[in-house]
Amino acid sequence: MLALLLRSRRCVAALEFGLLAPTFVMVFAGVADLGNALYTWSKLEQALALGANYALMNKAQVNSTNGLSLANNIATIVATSNPGPAANSTVVINNGQTAVVTAGGTPANSGTAANADKYYCLTGAPTNWTWGTAYTDSTTQCTDGSQSGQFVTITVSYNFTPFFISYGFVTSGLMRAGAVVQVN
Repeated sequence: MLALLLRSRRCVAALEFGLLAPTFVMVFAGVADLGNALYTWSKLEQALALGANYALMNKAQVNSTNGLSLANNIATIVATSNPGPAANSTVVINNGQTAVVTAGGTPANSGTAANADKYYCLTGAPTNWTWGTAYTDSTTQCTDGSQSGQFVTITVSYNFTPFFISYGFVTSGLMRAGAVVQVN
């Protein structure tokens, strides 16, 4: 009788494992995918912080003479920092000189150098800034109560395709982040 009872329970563990293993594998893969996405996002934010720090340390270069060089340096730092050389960055020096680095390449430049000597009331959010009216000094009060100033805007994006679903910080296979640095 005991031998019959043991024989009937022989395959139970294998059957339970066969039923539960796919669930465990999917949960593990989902956690690994989310972990990779969060790691990449933190590296993107780190690259953005490096660019913002560089802008603060070199704020005296926000002028019509040195602005383009500053934009190129910041864009290159941001694009070639982690998450890797495939990042894209755009740096705008005070609504003027602009440097765009695509996939870690060399900066493409545009913009007007004369705008670097003006003051603006910057509004909006990362990747969608509105510069407003240009002023000749920083004494003008903006509509939100702040003072007009000189700014460096930095935008970075990185292609990322999640394995499972698109997370809230990944839109159409792209992670985007931005920062603005007021230099005066």
